[in-house]
Amino acid sequence: MPSKAPTGKKLVIVESPAKSKTIAKYLGEGFIVEASIGHIRDLPQPSELPAELKKTPLGKFAVDIEHDFKPYYVVSPDKKKKVAELKAQLKGADALYLATDGDREGEAIAWHLLEVLKPKVPVYRMTFGEITKEAIHRAMDNLRDVDQDLVDAQETRRVLDRLYGYEISPVLWRKVARGLSAGRVQSVVTRMVVDRERERMAFKSAAYWDLTGQFGAESGSFKAKLAAVDGSKVASGRDFNDDGELTSRGVVHLNEELAGALAAGLQDADFRVRSVDTKPYTRRPAAPFTTSTLQQEAGRKLRFSSKSTMQVAQRLYENGYITYMRTDSNALSNEAITAARRQASELYGPEYVPQSPRVYSGKAANAQEAHEAIRPAGDSFRTPAQVAKQLSGDEFRLYELIWKRTVASQMADAKGSTATIRLGAVTVGGAAAGRDAEFSASGTVITFPGFLAAYEEGKDESRGDEDSEEARRLPNVAKDDALTASEIVAVGHETSPPPRYTEASLTAELEKKGIGRPSTYASTISTIQDRGYVRKQGSALVPSWIAFSVIRLLEQHFHDYVDYDFTADMEADLDKIANGQEAGPAWLKHFYFGQDSEPGLLSIVNNLGEIDAREINSIPITDGITLRVGKFGPYLESSVPTVDPKTGEVIESARANVPEDLAPDELTAAKAVELMETAAPEERVLGTDPHTGHTVVAKNGRYGAYVTEIIPEMTEEQLANQPVEYYKNGKPKPPKKPVKAKPRTGSLFASMSVDTVTLDEALQLMSLPRVLGQDADGNPITVQNGRFGPYLKKGTDSRSIGSEEEIFTITLEQALEIYSQPKQRGARAAVPPLAEFGPDPVSEKNIVVKEGRFGPYITDGVTNITVPRSTAIEELTRERAVELLAEKRAKGPVKRTTTARKAPARKAAAKK
Repeated sequence: MPSKAPTGKKLVIVESPAKSKTIAKYLGEGFIVEASIGHIRDLPQPSELPAELKKTPLGKFAVDIEHDFKPYYVVSPDKKKKVAELKAQLKGADALYLATDGDREGEAIAWHLLEVLKPKVPVYRMTFGEITKEAIHRAMDNLRDVDQDLVDAQETRRVLDRLYGYEISPVLWRKVARGLSAGRVQSVVTRMVVDRERERMAFKSAAYWDLTGQFGAESGSFKAKLAAVDGSKVASGRDFNDDGELTSRGVVHLNEELAGALAAGLQDADFRVRSVDTKPYTRRPAAPFTTSTLQQEAGRKLRFSSKSTMQVAQRLYENGYITYMRTDSNALSNEAITAARRQASELYGPEYVPQSPRVYSGKAANAQEAHEAIRPAGDSFRTPAQVAKQLSGDEFRLYELIWKRTVASQMADAKGSTATIRLGAVTVGGAAAGRDAEFSASGTVITFPGFLAAYEEGKDESRGDEDSEEARRLPNVAKDDALTASEIVAVGHETSPPPRYTEASLTAELEKKGIGRPSTYASTISTIQDRGYVRKQGSALVPSWIAFSVIRLLEQHFHDYVDYDFTADMEADLDKIANGQEAGPAWLKHFYFGQDSEPGLLSIVNNLGEIDAREINSIPITDGITLRVGKFGPYLESSVPTVDPKTGEVIESARANVPEDLAPDELTAAKAVELMETAAPEERVLGTDPHTGHTVVAKNGRYGAYVTEIIPEMTEEQLANQPVEYYKNGKPKPPKKPVKAKPRTGSLFASMSVDTVTLDEALQLMSLPRVLGQDADGNPITVQNGRFGPYLKKGTDSRSIGSEEEIFTITLEQALEIYSQPKQRGARAAVPPLAEFGPDPVSEKNIVVKEGRFGPYITDGVTNITVPRSTAIEELTRERAVELLAEKRAKGPVKRTTTARKAPARKAAAKK
């Protein structure tokens, strides 16, 4: 068979359409650049396997656990058309270039393309860290084969996650709640958030006092803080442990009385400077961004979520503005170092650039294959001003942050001096007479800003911040100088619990512990929020009570799999596989089946023993009160019998709902008692419906108070008297389980409560919707209550009415009068917003929360985003509103697919 004639065309496959357009521009004629649009195949759900495979070793995981854990991949249904298109393009090509991302996932995508397309032409692996003309041409000069070790590492990770999730998640379904999931990294991250909340719950605050004063000299005034009394250091927050105990020795613990006495005794005391210490100050710039540090800094400075940061960074990379955004390396190429030094010199002056380039080589403990740090793309950088008109607001802000950090990383150290003044006096008169009090003040003076002229790194909240002194300029004083004192006051403090994690601080801690991969932190943090394990309160991450139950079960029965060191060691092992030092199948066999005396996951799951679901879902709050995680959410239960003050009935185990916006550490013993004492009755019997004989009750439900009827179960006699059905052969069919009748229900009006609603009112509520009659055309008109208030309905035409009470008083004539009027659209009285948060930092328009057709939403007049169901309007903060709008903008406009209308078929000409 003759060989195919050369066409001169070369097929290049990348992941995203945005990249394909930019790269095609640089490669020029002869290259066809297509996008795979991410992965083209994956592991199917076991239920989707062909019938003949379901009873084989593949059946449980879509992974052959008996033959080297070989995965069974299928082309995703939504990618079959794309695969067909790529195969068609490949038929006319002389060579195939796999130009997916250079990380493990990108390597796996390239391998999958190779496996599915089965090319008969030369294949080349092409990688680049930025999408610029120079980088693309350099990549063409450094082609290689697909790295099988990287593919093995990524495939091992995929199979590992399938084994972990599919073995452990069903245990959560049986013992906690249906629909929950366990994940190799997500469960450990959830544990970190839960552990921090446990620390806060166990924390006991301690009170301590100190003094502050304003002191004046000829050269100026300054503020100082009491540092020592009679030569002993004054206790601060750092001197107490989390049990509220003073742990430091040789310190003075001031109470309110002593602090007040000292302040009174120092009002007329003679203060003098006791010492002035000056030290040189030097500060080095931070390294260029890695994925982790970019997420942290964008969270601190731009209020971006990790997910939003990565979405914006992805667009910047694909459009050629920055280098690849998934990287563990903070190293810069020689071209980037030269570009940064040149730009710093041009913008700030040659004195701002050190003689030798700065070299950064520190990497995270679990760093994977080296990319360059995240920096502006190109061998020469575009300033933010040069790209401002080409970028959206969020894109510009992130680019500016990356540009500043990169340029600053090659600039000179900041220089200055730090001065500490110690001053003191002896108290005069009063209860504390004769006590020696020494105050201290520190300040830093920057004499040469160096890199600070371009950029200063942010920091996360930490304990002890309340004890730190801000850097400030101090007056020029000398030892023994006299000082005037004013505003000497005693100030009380309380020690603070460990701060909750923010996305930025959680990302930093994950990297420090070596858990997971920085490139996946954003999706992991997003996942634990989507699963309901964690919610945001402002910028803080707060665990749900169901997260407590899940983590408790995992700690008790799968301890290693949520252990921080064990998880970090797994990442190290995956690195060994990526480096060719270990084989994936052998590692998976050890993990799943165990080795020697070390059990594997399968053995642990098969030997769980009895798990007490009630114990797992119970958390003691105080004597006699326990929090339970139930099917419909958390609630408190008292084991101490109580007496209903209204009915005198003895309640063996009273219950109270826990407000959804109450953080776990806020559920103190006192709060639990308060909730129990103020809890509305769960159920109140109102009487019997005279028409049906059914008992009618009022209840407090998850979505508000309502009334309903209790339909009794069928008796044995009724069941026996059910009609019998027969098969065609005359034999009787087994009796069917009777279909339960659906009870009538009705939500209480806003003016009603479970305590006050009557039987007559309940019967009226359960009778809704109320039929008023018909119009002239015979169309029925009804009145009912809805989410947005009471309304009339005639077919599809709905009209609002005034109040809920009108539901039972409005007449057919009044309804017809309302329908005789033209339907008002948009002419309703303006409804005030549910909340206002001031101007948005990007659009500069006012942010408000409004009630919409599909629920409350946040808007700045340009961008709209629905308030997440997990967030109550009352707990929504300005920071969260800004963040949600930023995330929505980061996603870009919704692309609406339109189907091209086919031209009508041309009629054949009539035959003559």
